[in-house]
Amino acid sequence: MNPSAPPARRGSGLSSSLGLAEKLFSSASERRFVAAIDAGLERVEEGLLVEMAFGDDLADVTSRYLLSAGGKRIRPTLALLISQLGDGATDAVVSAAQAVEITHLASLYHDDVMDEATMRRGVPSAQSRWGNNVAILTGDLLFARASTIVADLGEEAIKLQAQTFERLCLGQLHETIGPREGDDPIDHYLDVLSDKTGSLISMAAKVGVMFSGAPTEFLGPVAAFGEKIGVAFQLVDDVIDLSPQLEETGKRAGTDLLAGVETLPLMYLRVEAQTDIDSAALLSEIEANVRAATAGGQVDEADLAETVRQLREHDVTRRTHDEARRWATSAVDALAPLPQGPVKKALTRFAQRVVERSS
Repeated sequence: MNPSAPPARRGSGLSSSLGLAEKLFSSASERRFVAAIDAGLERVEEGLLVEMAFGDDLADVTSRYLLSAGGKRIRPTLALLISQLGDGATDAVVSAAQAVEITHLASLYHDDVMDEATMRRGVPSAQSRWGNNVAILTGDLLFARASTIVADLGEEAIKLQAQTFERLCLGQLHETIGPREGDDPIDHYLDVLSDKTGSLISMAAKVGVMFSGAPTEFLGPVAAFGEKIGVAFQLVDDVIDLSPQLEETGKRAGTDLLAGVETLPLMYLRVEAQTDIDSAALLSEIEANVRAATAGGQVDEADLAETVRQLREHDVTRRTHDEARRWATSAVDALAPLPQGPVKKALTRFAQRVVERSS
C-alpha cells in the first residue's frame, strides 16, 4: 500500500474563510485587525501540520488526509476573530484553535463512516480509500491529539473539551436513533444540529474569550452566537445538498437525500404530503429512489435529477432557507452586549455570509 494525501494547504485568510470583503474594513485600525487574524491563521495552519503528524507512516497520511483536502477553517478563524476582544492571538488562543479544528476533523472521519459517505471536500472519503476501521481509528487518533493539546491549556479547557465531545456524541446518537414517540421530528432535528454542529462552533467562540484575556461577560454572548450560527450553517447545507453545482459543493445534487438522510426540506415535505397531493407524489418519488439506492439497485440519474429539481424548487426548500436566516438573525442578536467595533462588525457579516453561501 502506498497511501497518499492531497497536497498541503496554507491558511485561507479572513476574507475567504468568513466571506468578508476587504472593503468592509477601510480604516487603518480595521486593516490591522484583519492582518492580525490572517497572521494568526497562518500560525494555526502551520501548527496543524505539526500537531497532526504521526510517527506511523499510515497514520501520518490518513490523519492529515482531510486537513490537506481543504476546508474553510471557520472554527479557528472565529476563535482568532473573537480573541481581538482581548489580547488577540495569544499562544493559548492559537493552541485552542488548533484543538477545535482537529476535533472537527476527527468528527468528519466518524460521520462519513456512519453516513456511508463516499466523498468529502471533493475527494474520496477516508473509509472509501482505507475502509471503515482505518477511518474510525484515524478519528480516534485525532480526538486523542486534540485532547493532548487541550491538556496543556488547563482544567477549564479540559472541561470545555469534554463537554463539547459529549454533546458531539449525543448529537450523533440522537440522529442515529431518531425522534422518539411523542417527539416533534423537526424540533428533534434542530436539537441534533445544535449538538453536532453548534456545540463545536460555540467552543471555538468561547476559547477566543477564555485565552485572550477578554472580559468574561462576553463569554455568554459569543457562545450563543456560535451555537446559533452553527445551526444556521447546517440548515444552509441542507439547501446546498440540492444544488446542481458539483464543482462548488464537491458532490452531486441530492447526495444526502439519496443516502436517506433526513434534512429539513424533506421533513417539511413529509408534513406537506399529508394534505397536498403534489407533495405526496414528490415524497413517493424520493422514497422510491432511496429504496433503490439502499437496496443496491440502479438509480436513474435523469429521474433523480428531476426529483431533486422539484424538491429544490418546492416551497419547503425556501422555508428551510428562511429558518436558516432566522437562526442567523438570532445569532447576531446575541451579540448585543459586545462593543461596537471590527469584531462585532465581522461576526455580523459572517452571519450574513452563512445564509448567502452556495458551497
